[in-house]
Amino acid sequence: MTKSVELKWKKLHPKAELPKIATAGAACFDLRAAMDAPMTLNPGDIVLVPTGLAVEIPLGFEMQLRARSGLAAKHGFALVNGIGTIDADYRGEIKAISIVLGREPLTIQPGDRICQALIAPVIPVVHVETTELSDTARGEGGMGSTGVRN
Repeated sequence: MTKSVELKWKKLHPKAELPKIATAGAACFDLRAAMDAPMTLNPGDIVLVPTGLAVEIPLGFEMQLRARSGLAAKHGFALVNGIGTIDADYRGEIKAISIVLGREPLTIQPGDRICQALIAPVIPVVHVETTELSDTARGEGGMGSTGVRN
């Protein structure tokens, strides 16, 4: 298992801040909003919140962007794509595709922590066409096929 992964960060905006690990046991690190003025998100609006950062992720890894639990619980703040993936070969600005699912607008100030990021390994995939798949107990049972109390 890899002990650490080196990420190279490039600031694209003068207010951009490099991420920091908040606690020794944290799995994720926070990314901050980098813009010249506050940004207000109205409920239902889909907005790209800039971080002012680009990153170089080593091949074999990805960065996953996730909503911060405090913003989600207090304001209904979410990432539209659930978990956003930043691929190792992407070199553009990281932006959080954001939405407010709550009932009140949310104003994001420059420097606010807007999402958290996790580095994860990417396992290469080989696609193989076949005419048969192995049998399982579930078979073709789809959504809800196992009930809610099993």
